[in-house]
Amino acid sequence: MDPNDRGPEEYGHDADGSSPRQRPPRDPLTTDFGQHAPALARTVQLVTGDYLLTVNPVDGSEIEACPPSELPGRPAKLTAEQRVETDRAARPPVPAGPARPVLPLLERQDDRERLVRLLARGRSVLVTGPAGSGRTSLLDLVAEDCEDLAPDGVVRLDGFHRTADDLLHDLFYAVYDAPLYRPAPDELRALVREIGAVVVLDDLQFGGAALDELLDATPECAFVLATTPDVPAPSVDSAVEEVFLAGLDRAAGVEILERTVGRVLTEEEANWAGDLWFESEGLPLRFVQAGALLRQREQLRNGTGAVDEFGVFADALPVDAPFETEPGDEVPLPSLGEAAAPAPLLAARLSASARATLRFAVALGGEVPHQAHLPALVGDTHADAALGELAGCGLVSPVGTRYRLAAGVPAQLVAAGYGEDAETQALAAARHYAWWAGHPSVTPERVCAEADALITALDLLVPGTTAPAEDEESVTVQLARTAAPAFAAGLRWSAWERALRAGAEAAELSGEVSEQAYFHHELGILALCGGEFEQARAELEAAVAMRGAVADKRGTVAGRRALALVADRTGTTPGFGSTTGEEVPDARHEESQSPPGGVPAVVLALPPGGDGTTLVTHRAAAPGPSRARRGGLRGLARRNLVAAGAGALLAAVLGTVVTLGATSNNDADDPSNQVGPNPSASQGLNDGSLGADLPTNGDGKSDTGTATSRPTDPGPDGTFGTSDDPTPPSDTSKPSDDPSGTQGGGSSHSPSHSSSSKPPSHSPSTSPSTSPSTSPSDTSSPSPTESTPPTETTPPTEPGTTDTASGPASSAPAETTTSATAPETTTASVSGDVI
Repeated sequence: MDPNDRGPEEYGHDADGSSPRQRPPRDPLTTDFGQHAPALARTVQLVTGDYLLTVNPVDGSEIEACPPSELPGRPAKLTAEQRVETDRAARPPVPAGPARPVLPLLERQDDRERLVRLLARGRSVLVTGPAGSGRTSLLDLVAEDCEDLAPDGVVRLDGFHRTADDLLHDLFYAVYDAPLYRPAPDELRALVREIGAVVVLDDLQFGGAALDELLDATPECAFVLATTPDVPAPSVDSAVEEVFLAGLDRAAGVEILERTVGRVLTEEEANWAGDLWFESEGLPLRFVQAGALLRQREQLRNGTGAVDEFGVFADALPVDAPFETEPGDEVPLPSLGEAAAPAPLLAARLSASARATLRFAVALGGEVPHQAHLPALVGDTHADAALGELAGCGLVSPVGTRYRLAAGVPAQLVAAGYGEDAETQALAAARHYAWWAGHPSVTPERVCAEADALITALDLLVPGTTAPAEDEESVTVQLARTAAPAFAAGLRWSAWERALRAGAEAAELSGEVSEQAYFHHELGILALCGGEFEQARAELEAAVAMRGAVADKRGTVAGRRALALVADRTGTTPGFGSTTGEEVPDARHEESQSPPGGVPAVVLALPPGGDGTTLVTHRAAAPGPSRARRGGLRGLARRNLVAAGAGALLAAVLGTVVTLGATSNNDADDPSNQVGPNPSASQGLNDGSLGADLPTNGDGKSDTGTATSRPTDPGPDGTFGTSDDPTPPSDTSKPSDDPSGTQGGGSSHSPSHSSSSKPPSHSPSTSPSTSPSTSPSDTSSPSPTESTPPTETTPPTEPGTTDTASGPASSAPAETTTSATAPETTTASVSGDVI
């Protein structure tokens, strides 16, 4: 369809000229009125070890034990086609703009062949050279020569700001097809031991024991390591060959200059190149930068003719401008000092977008933002071409999948004043990255590629964080809030931890409690994934407390779930403090501290003498089955049950004490003994009960059950201090323990007939008295009862009912007596009617 000659169907008419049809309505991109619908949060679910982790950027990540159905199987290795794609993704992007001339690797052929031979024999090699010596270019050529040496091919890794554990995970993801899976440490080492590849590791920043750990974990891999002389050397037992890269000779330096300029050098330029070679010790990077200076000099010499032909350009001349020399337009060669530190002079002759990019790179610690971010950061739609200008001048060098300022360039630019507004540039970059990292269309992998730039911005801005104004948010907190979930989902957990710690500090400085709680929650989740349970508990408890203070219910629930998982893995109980036998932490401030064994139980025990003294004892728990830990809801219920039982026992004991005090003085002249109780329920003549239904056994007879324990013989009668012969009280003001109206020290076992027609009550006893009194008791006062000769008591075959004040005592049943006059002190039972 021709856009300039619209067809009839575009105006509501069919092609045959029939009646017009109605255009279907279009949904508006945004509503004209009302509040916009919030964007959906990007949640990612991944498996780490035996945990199922759900990265939730809103309420905090949730973690649980991974169900067996969600556990991934053993990861498979990448195919050859997938390895090619992985290798392409591991290289930095090609800068926008015209293609740069490819410079050959001069005077490195012998080193190249030696490295290939060592790697073919399975040996690991350490390539050491100063910054700018061409280590990265040499490793690229060696990687091309070793593509067919190992079964898993060539793996390119970046060691800049990476630890040994980070590199092991990077190696795992470069060989295995395991998306959204982070293996446990033991499984990781088992999998990387099976990798057979040539590993090209550039910009290594550690050595010694850490390097030995990396090499020991990958016995089937041959490493070619590139580092600088200031990095610690590998240990003597590591069996790593070392190759040192020296500088180029003078002829090689001149050749680099001629290839950069595209012509043969003049005699003056050749002499200048000789002085530069002596000062730079033959480093290839210095000759690349010097060649850029010569190319800019020729552009300046031809400035007048280029302006007349192409017009006035505010920023830069075309790269294809003619280089004819005109008289009077002579531009002197840079001085030796300018050639030794060429960055300021090179930057002054670049475009405004390139200079702005350099300012952002200086503010971000040397990290050059991706060329896709430059138009937004600089404010120029064509600013993405600035990266090509910087690369062509040798001001940036590739590091992994990104670019950084070349060696020595940051210091030179800072000296030239490019770092004066570093904080302003970092704040602008942080504001842009905070919006970009939180956008739903941006994948976690893209955020991880900019991890170093984001972390550098956070480190620079955190110390100066202040409380934001009303209706505003802290840029630093917002950047950490949006970047941290992306780092977690992209499995860049070292950057995740750094972002969380920076965010927690920034939130504390800005006074944002809810955001601070989020960062502490995520730090607890990270510690839990790493097996650091104590740290995880501390972080999660702090997060739960903060979220409780701001009434964040959803976040509190997520934190308590994580704490429950920590308790499950450690065998402790969350939220109930220390249980019996556990170590009690030190008391804080003025609060009291409970003993480790618990609070002693208060038990009221009646002394044998019956003096009414209350005895407080510590009753040890009965030995039971040993358990490693007690606590939780079950332990709390047990303690509540024990407390309730202790209260019931205390009430029963107090009731017994009151009953004993009321019935201990049986003086006949006491008016209290002349009052009858007049029970409302009448006792039958033959059933021995008060009219209540009694449980029946199988043969239809009433039975209260079998006594669980039997008391021992209380001792001979008349012996003070036994249960049936209490010790006489020393204080006359206290109630008497002896039955009133009796003579003698022992309790009377002689039966007496009461005027009441009710039968005597029977109390269960295991051993009746074998030596009853041979004579009836002489009463000291007139009594309506009549003494009869004593009769022998017989042991009952089954326990009867009793009307005791404290109920039946299971541990010490009283003896069965036939007395119906005064209650006995040993049973505390009210037998018969009291007249």
